Amino acid sequence: MFLQRSAATVARRAAAASPLLRRSIATTAVRRDGVPDQPKIKTLKEIKVEADLIGPGAAPGTVPTDIEQATGLERLEILGKMEGVDVFDMRPLDASRRGTLEDPIMVRSAGDKQFAGCTGFPADSHNVKWLTMTRERPVTRCFECGGVYKMEYVGPEHSDHHYHNPHGFKEPKSLADYVKPEYWK
Repeated sequence: MFLQRSAATVARRAAAASPLLRRSIATTAVRRDGVPDQPKIKTLKEIKVEADLIGPGAAPGTVPTDIEQATGLERLEILGKMEGVDVFDMRPLDASRRGTLEDPIMVRSAGDKQFAGCTGFPADSHNVKWLTMTRERPVTRCFECGGVYKMEYVGPEHSDHHYHNPHGFKEPKSLADYVKPEYWK
């Protein structure tokens, strides 16, 4: 008796759900056919000016994907990842040695200022100490372990995005300002 009742219930539910299911699939196919072709997305090599870093956007009535709505640096990074290029060079710094003044650990930067985190040598021997390097002062030393880092500028030769100092702020002196010049040799 129990099986008869449950079989009848399943049959009723299937009959009621069947027209709804058929209709939703049919309208989805019609909607897909009604979407116009999307504009071609430029590749990383085709980007020449900043205006090329603005996405085409999504078609009306659709939800945009990341590549359709991303702009600026985010779009540049996504296009690079699609082609297998690490645009921002996110590899970790060399932690197999301690940097010295003669052989510092090189940090590449496309901007006027770069931050690097030192965890000591051997790696993780102290908490992260954040160091600042600028184009004016490209070499810095970790104040805990003594590791030396040097910024290698890889940006454009003449950058219009340089830091403007309207208040005449002077960079604070460090211990390196008091070392006799003959000791640097």
